[in-house]
Amino acid sequence: MNTVHVPHAILSKQTAVTVPAVPARRGIEVSWARHQSEVREAQKLRYEVFALEMGARLPNTVPGHDVDLFDDFCEHLLVRDTASGQLIGTCRVLTPAQAKRVGSTHSDTEFDLTRLRAVRGRMVELGRSCVHRDHRHGGLMMAMWGEVAGFMAHNQLDTLIGCASIPLQYEGPHGRVGGADAAASIWRQVKHKHMAPIDFHVRPRLALPVERLDDTLDVQPPALIMGCLRLGAKVLGPPAWNPDFNAADLPMLMRIGDVPPRYRKHILGV
Repeated sequence: MNTVHVPHAILSKQTAVTVPAVPARRGIEVSWARHQSEVREAQKLRYEVFALEMGARLPNTVPGHDVDLFDDFCEHLLVRDTASGQLIGTCRVLTPAQAKRVGSTHSDTEFDLTRLRAVRGRMVELGRSCVHRDHRHGGLMMAMWGEVAGFMAHNQLDTLIGCASIPLQYEGPHGRVGGADAAASIWRQVKHKHMAPIDFHVRPRLALPVERLDDTLDVQPPALIMGCLRLGAKVLGPPAWNPDFNAADLPMLMRIGDVPPRYRKHILGV
C-alpha cells in the first residue's frame, strides 16, 4: 500500500465542514491520513496506548505498531499538537462500502450484529480510538467527534457503531480497581439508563461472565464511554471479553439524529 485511498468527501470536507472554535481545541490540528506514513504514525500511537499502556497482545506484523487487516480499508483520523506536530490522537472509520470490500466490520468479529442489518447501508464503524495519555480531555474528543460527524454528513450516513473498551486493569478516578468486576459494574450502570431498543440488541461471541462477577463497585465508566453516552449513544448489549486487548468491549450505537441539541453545534456546527 503506497497511499491511503481518500474519498472525495474527505478531500473537500475541510472547507465544507468545520468544527466551531472552542477553547479546548486551541493548539490541535485535525486531519485525515493521505499516505501510508501517516497511517504508520497512527498505528504507532495505537501500539503505545494499547500494548505498552494497556497490555494488549498485538500481532508483530510491523514491530512497534498496531496493524490489522481492517486498516487498509479504513479512513484514519489524526489529531496533532500544533506546536510540536506530535500525533496525540487517532481513530479509524469504516464505511458500508469499505465493510463490504473487507467482508465485515471489526464489531462483527466480537458480536452477532444480525439485528443491525436494517441500518447497515447507512452505518459507519468507528474503531481503534486512542489519545496520548498526556492529552486526554473533552475538547480533543469533541474535535474528533466533529470531524467524524462531518465525514458522515458528506457521505449521507447517519448511524455509527463501535466497541468501547473497558481495560481489565481499569484505572478509575480514585486509582486502580478490580478489572473484570469494574467492567461488570459499569455494565450494570449503563444497562439501566442507556440501553437501545430490543430491536437493536446484539450478542457477544465471547461474553464476559458478568453474572459471576461483583457488579457493585462504585466506578466511573472510561471517558470515551461517558462522552459517547452524553452524545446520545446507546448500549446494544452486554460486554464481550477481548482477550488480546485484556478488555471488556461494550457494543455501542449512535444516531446523528439523537445527538442532544446542546452538543449539535459543537460537533455538527448547526
